[in-house]
Amino acid sequence: MNYLNKIYTYTKGYGRVYFFSSLTVFGATIFSLLNPLIIKYIIDIIIQNSSISDSYFEKSMDFLVGKSLLNTAVLLFTFAVFQGTCLYFKGKLSSIASEGMVKSIKDRLYTKLQNVKYNYFNKMETGDLLQRCTSDVETIRKFLAIQLVEVVNIILMITIIFFILINLNLKLSMIVLSIVPLMFIFSLYFFIVVKKHFKISDEAEASLSTVLQENIHGVRVVKAFASEDLEIKKFQCSNKHYSDVTYKLIQLFACYWPISSFFSFLQMGLVLFLGIKWAVAGSVTIGTVIAFGMYVRHLEFPVRNLGRVLSDFGKAAISFERIEEILNNQTDFDKNEELKKPEIKGKIVFKDVKFSYIDKPVLNGVSFNLDIGETLGILGPTGSGKSSLIHLIVRLYDYDSGSIKIDGIELKEIDKKWLRKNIGLVLQETFLFAKNVKENIGITKKTLDDQDIFAAAKTASIHEGILSFKEGYKTQIGEKGVSLSGGQKQRIAIARTIINDHKILIFDDSLSAVDIETDALIRQELKKKHSSSTTIIISHRISSIVNSDKIMILEDGKISDYGTHNQLKERDGLYKRILKIQEDGMKEGIL
Repeated sequence: MNYLNKIYTYTKGYGRVYFFSSLTVFGATIFSLLNPLIIKYIIDIIIQNSSISDSYFEKSMDFLVGKSLLNTAVLLFTFAVFQGTCLYFKGKLSSIASEGMVKSIKDRLYTKLQNVKYNYFNKMETGDLLQRCTSDVETIRKFLAIQLVEVVNIILMITIIFFILINLNLKLSMIVLSIVPLMFIFSLYFFIVVKKHFKISDEAEASLSTVLQENIHGVRVVKAFASEDLEIKKFQCSNKHYSDVTYKLIQLFACYWPISSFFSFLQMGLVLFLGIKWAVAGSVTIGTVIAFGMYVRHLEFPVRNLGRVLSDFGKAAISFERIEEILNNQTDFDKNEELKKPEIKGKIVFKDVKFSYIDKPVLNGVSFNLDIGETLGILGPTGSGKSSLIHLIVRLYDYDSGSIKIDGIELKEIDKKWLRKNIGLVLQETFLFAKNVKENIGITKKTLDDQDIFAAAKTASIHEGILSFKEGYKTQIGEKGVSLSGGQKQRIAIARTIINDHKILIFDDSLSAVDIETDALIRQELKKKHSSSTTIIISHRISSIVNSDKIMILEDGKISDYGTHNQLKERDGLYKRILKIQEDGMKEGIL
């Protein structure tokens, strides 16, 4: 019943289309099932010249065609044309409805993925998400386009055929009816078994997609370490698992069709044997026996097809579940919340902030304040909580306790979208889109203004580099910026951020891939053109933060030291040790 509710939910807005599609199915079914009665009339009344019975159908046929074989042939042809027309509109209407619903599902999925919480992607594999948004949606589309309307066809055909058979001959009808429940029970059992295997197969295909996606994205790493053979084995292992579970599905279908065929042939054999025996005895007409045989063949399709419908429904049910898992996730933006959209000026205050990620403490009692226009440098070992701290500022995560205020307003009271639009963040992992350079820099702008793009590129010290490219700013940079060096990607990412006039700028170790001279030039340009912006720079290189107004040392989620460069270099601690290592490295030409 739960699945039926889901189908009803997905078909909302297309009920009228499905209604008319069902009417065309009804028309096609009626015209199809009248043919055996016409054949019976031809044999019993026209060929054998029997008298017209009290049957309403035979009286109607006598009125329409009399005992003319030509008129009967014309009637059969007319019915065939009407049946074909109904089938055409059935396919057209069901396709209109299914494509419209699938478009709606895709729109909902993409919108949801854009708005789910940031940590959702940390626990989901990309290949699995792609599988849900493509293969699972396609499975639902096929079910909605073909099998949903087919259910109406099956119900109509079985109901009408039973009604006709009972009126033709009760004894032969009982024989047919005695086999149908066995076929239905077998189809239902097949549905229960196959549904479980569909889920296993779907998950195996998702795992295979993940391996393929990771390998394509990480092809440079694979080549660099000459690990092609290892990756091939990994793919072959996943591919074999997918092949094995799919083979089990094929085996199930291989068992279903012969057994269902056995029931159909048994049904047909009993009808022909007893029908002919009773026809010889004179208790039924030859036309009745032939009509029964034709109706049994008609009945074979919907009853056997019930297994296909149920198996496709089982597969669609798994796809429904996997898609619902995405759609039921909590969004990052609660529309019911009345959150503030204040003017962001840049004053930041942390007070005893604590944050844990999946029960693992990351920040423990962090407190500091940053005035408008000040620059804060953050230094600390890997895993000390530096990136987590700036993730809290843009509310990619929410802190567990303590207080973070921007311009005197508690961070959790500020609308997330508004906050992120007013804070410029250059992430540690640079991501560029498969567009040209100009589009990547101006991607946050509604209109691409050349002068703004050039100015941002000059501040990021990448303008001259871009002009040296063969196609300049129109150069296609490939997926994830694969055609650029690490330093070029970082500087384009910086230009993309600073093209907007943000009052808060955050650089999460985003100058690590450029040389010291370029690093200093970028910081100098930023200070000149964004002097009123509050800036946070996370770096492992002291030269990147040496001129900061304040420097904070993070260790194990706590502030171990705090001050200016001149203060910290005189105190024993991590800052002084790193400074000495880097100065010695500079002298020896290592850094």
